[in-house]
Amino acid sequence: MATQQGTPSSALRVLEEALGMGVSAAGDTAEAVAAEGAYYLEQVTITEASEDDYEYEEIPDDNYSIPEGEEDLAKAVQMVQEQATDTQILEQKTVFSPKHTVPEAIEDFLCNFLIKMGMTRTLDCFQSECKAREDLLKTQKERDFHRMHHKRIVQEKNKLINDLKRLKLHYASYEPAIRVLHEKHHALLKQKMLTSLERDRAIGQISGLQETLKHMEIGHGYHAPEFRVVPTCRKENAPEGPTQKGLREAREQSKCKAKAKANTKDSEFPTHMQPNPNLDLGKENLCPAKFDYKLNNIFRLHELPVSCIVMHPHKDLLVSCGEDRVWKMVGLPKGNVLLTGLGHTDWLSNCCFHPSGNKLATSSGDTTVKLWDLSKGNCILTFEGHTHAVWSCTWHSCGDFVASSSLDTTSKIWDVNSERCRYTLYGHTDSVNSIEFFPYSNTLLTGSADKSLSIWDARTGKCEQSLYGHMHSINDATFTPRGHMIASCDACGVTKLWDFRKLLPMVSIDVGPSPGNEVTFDSSGRVLAQASGNGVIHLLDLKSGQIHKLMGHESEAHTVMFSRDGETLFSGGSDGTVRTWS
Repeated sequence: MATQQGTPSSALRVLEEALGMGVSAAGDTAEAVAAEGAYYLEQVTITEASEDDYEYEEIPDDNYSIPEGEEDLAKAVQMVQEQATDTQILEQKTVFSPKHTVPEAIEDFLCNFLIKMGMTRTLDCFQSECKAREDLLKTQKERDFHRMHHKRIVQEKNKLINDLKRLKLHYASYEPAIRVLHEKHHALLKQKMLTSLERDRAIGQISGLQETLKHMEIGHGYHAPEFRVVPTCRKENAPEGPTQKGLREAREQSKCKAKAKANTKDSEFPTHMQPNPNLDLGKENLCPAKFDYKLNNIFRLHELPVSCIVMHPHKDLLVSCGEDRVWKMVGLPKGNVLLTGLGHTDWLSNCCFHPSGNKLATSSGDTTVKLWDLSKGNCILTFEGHTHAVWSCTWHSCGDFVASSSLDTTSKIWDVNSERCRYTLYGHTDSVNSIEFFPYSNTLLTGSADKSLSIWDARTGKCEQSLYGHMHSINDATFTPRGHMIASCDACGVTKLWDFRKLLPMVSIDVGPSPGNEVTFDSSGRVLAQASGNGVIHLLDLKSGQIHKLMGHESEAHTVMFSRDGETLFSGGSDGTVRTWS
């Protein structure tokens, strides 16, 4: 400890030199020092929070590299400048100017002096200033740390933005390839279908040639009797072999058919249609809609997938078409097979009952539409004219016309009486997957793989309106029984409802991503059923908007149909079965 003697004026002078500023001696202070005489300088340690208690974690910023494929001089210079700025911020030290720095020994001396002199207020101000200086240093260091952290975050953000741009470019580079693959896929499907058609035609030609060879062999083995050659002998008296006889009969039959066609007049489209009996159906049927269907029975009718099922308009009969080239009529509810139709040379795609229920129209991948007499079970008429597979067919309510849609992007209207094509409907740019007559009218609805619906006037063959809104190929479209609404489904499971009066979309329901294969309304028009590619039957309540699911198919569900009273639902799947729900 140091001992020091002096006068009050010398003590004040020492204080002025230590503080670096002039201090005016007050009278009271001088008298107190003179009365006290001597004072002692003691070393006192004042504990304050040290700045060493704060640890700052510094993250090395040496991992930033120029992204591959984007090296250029401007970006390289910018990155070097940013790294230099970061290094400068890290190396920067926040200190006071030298004139404000006070050594620790002088601080202790001043504190002891102020304590001895009883200058408590000055001591408090001095200690508060020292603590404020330490807090300022800590705050500036934290500021520098957060500034560096912000800089690093900005760099990370810029790096992520560059990565996102590269990913978008990478994704965009794949889109043309995906589009090309889709086109190749469709082209291969078409080529496969054409190949199967050519194969079937070749098989038919071979079988025809074999039959001709057999007849020729029989003709060569025939011993004709001897006749005298008379110059005036007529050609009719010459012997005739089986082949010539068959050719002659075929010519006569073709001539008779041509004469019959020439004498048959074209049917007239009805000008005064009878009113739709389903218009008052919603008012009469006030019972609640049914959604609690349970799997009741399974009919195994086909060896290959079921493509279509339809209900008889008046009887408890059901017809199913399959890809095994066969259609079958079964009785309900037992499911016993009553009639089987054979005649198509390729898979069947669709079928439709005549309004009277005594005839059936079927469409097939063999490019034909056939009409069947259900009283006898045989084919009575075949329409040929499409160049590719026929996807769908429908009867006009008058029963004199059949319409069909095909993979060749066209639809055709056939006259049953004159047995010829009356109109070919051009307008779609891709396969026409569905076709249906508006109830009790001359209006047609078609749905196409070009993602559009079209409304046609069957009397002129002209397209009256097209509806756009689907983003994928339309697989099926249908009217409500009352005819005021259209439902359509596409290849990604999106079902849309359209107002037929305003020709505007009403609502869109997405139950994808499995494709929607077919949609149909119940007899009241309040429930819409959709057969989905994942085997689920979706039931949409048009009043509440709720969706109910029927789970029972082991594989894809291709077709769905309500009974006339709506109490039973039928669905066909890719496993060749028809399932009944009640």
